[in-house]
Amino acid sequence: MDWRDYWDLLTITALSLILDLLIVFFPNSIARKALGLAFVLFFPGYVFITALFPNKKELDNLERLALSFGLSIAIVPLIGLALNYTPWGIRLTPILVSLTIFNVLFGITAIYRRMKAIDPWIPRIDVQKLKEELEWEKASRLDKALTVILIIAIISSIATLGYVITHPKPGEKFTEFYILGPSGKAADYPTELFVGENATVILGIANHEYRNVTYYVEVWLVNLTYDFDTNQTHIHNMYLMDTLNVTLPHKPIDIEGNWTPQWETNYTFSIDKPGKWQLWFLLFKDKEPPLPKPINGDYAQTDAAQRILDAINGTILSLKLNIDVREI
Repeated sequence: MDWRDYWDLLTITALSLILDLLIVFFPNSIARKALGLAFVLFFPGYVFITALFPNKKELDNLERLALSFGLSIAIVPLIGLALNYTPWGIRLTPILVSLTIFNVLFGITAIYRRMKAIDPWIPRIDVQKLKEELEWEKASRLDKALTVILIIAIISSIATLGYVITHPKPGEKFTEFYILGPSGKAADYPTELFVGENATVILGIANHEYRNVTYYVEVWLVNLTYDFDTNQTHIHNMYLMDTLNVTLPHKPIDIEGNWTPQWETNYTFSIDKPGKWQLWFLLFKDKEPPLPKPINGDYAQTDAAQRILDAINGTILSLKLNIDVREI
């Protein structure tokens, strides 16, 4: 036998290694997605069943094909289960390395077993052998029609599955909007200040909207009370402190690596009025709603007050700090 007698096993071994390179250098390519489908659903079962049954008479072609898919579906979860109990866990790189090692080792084993087999099974399917496999000449017209329909259904199913995998639907669209203390942690927020004293917080935004988004941030100083008897919020004072804007591209969610910020800025502010205040950060996407004219610098008696009410109701993405401002 020459190397052509092992073409199938050599091809699977080579494609497994090529997939590794595609994932490293071309992670978003269609070739990576299409090859990854065969890598998970066919290669492991094929090399395993070929190593286990190298002789021609042990299994026929259709049985080998069916077992290759079936065993792949069984082997891959078992490898994932084993990885779950290792320090690496079920992540892309460990799964990729484990399946590649499995395919290569069993591919080499299958080559050795085929080499030593008395009557080795070598996949060389042509039209005539396919007809013999399907008993085409002996089949009735009805059986032939059903066979053709079955083949078309299988090919259509594989094509549909390939399309769904290579053209996945976008995940959930959302925006991260957060505020951190001056040390970069969700702690030590400035909640007690003197009049005119500077305080700093860190504002952060991350775009997971699957498109470029221009974000507008409004910073409001608000004095309000809540009437529990009437379940109403009364806004007494409302001052516009600042506005910010930034345009961010879509950032993919990395579930494997550590979380990293996309956009953060140190925001320093001071309050020149004593009392119990709320500092609101309102986030708008694509377009900032127009503002009415304030009354002596105060927006409490204008339509802008609806912004705060919407933020309280959760219809506007917002952040809030409660701050007690004292006289020096």
